[in-house]
Amino acid sequence: MSALSALPFLKPVHLRSPRGSPGGQRRHTLPASEFRCLSPGDAGSVFEIEREAFISVSGDCPLHLDEIRHFLNLCPELSLGWFEEGRLVAFIIGSLWDQERLSQEALTLHKPQGTAVHIHVLAVHRTFRQQGKGSILMWRYLQYLRCLPFARRALLMCEDFLVPFYQKCGFEALGPCEVTVGELAFVEMQHSVRGHAFMRRNSGC
Repeated sequence: MSALSALPFLKPVHLRSPRGSPGGQRRHTLPASEFRCLSPGDAGSVFEIEREAFISVSGDCPLHLDEIRHFLNLCPELSLGWFEEGRLVAFIIGSLWDQERLSQEALTLHKPQGTAVHIHVLAVHRTFRQQGKGSILMWRYLQYLRCLPFARRALLMCEDFLVPFYQKCGFEALGPCEVTVGELAFVEMQHSVRGHAFMRRNSGC
């Protein structure tokens, strides 16, 4: 069994309604949900969701299609997709970084010896927004990072209006980010994934 397949946070989760009919027949079956690491073959679906989510707001995407393929080839284990009935509905893509704070290079580089996970993008398909899926996916991703022995911190940069969302996910603001994209400025945020030995002993990691 591979290390990834042993992680409880990536096992398929099947959501079904209770059996309520007299004969034990299921009246309704909710879509099966699955959380798994992404592969380069998922890049097209990832980009379609990301493009729709970001271009209307900021005019650009955090990752272009070739960059998505780049990271999903280099470090697919630092990504997480949420699938319902085989359809991608939300995702996170990350890579490793080896410095205390993010710099412009962090947008395109993966540092295999790093201990900070740089979260490049979290996006939810437009049909599934306003349902709390972004928060749920981030929670599962952070639990998953706690199972990775090399991960010590999660870093991300976001615009001001997203700071409250990430604070609710447990991130703290570090201040203005050195990275800029065009005229956009960002706040850098951090979440510690250290000090969870008890959780690791009891989570199958």
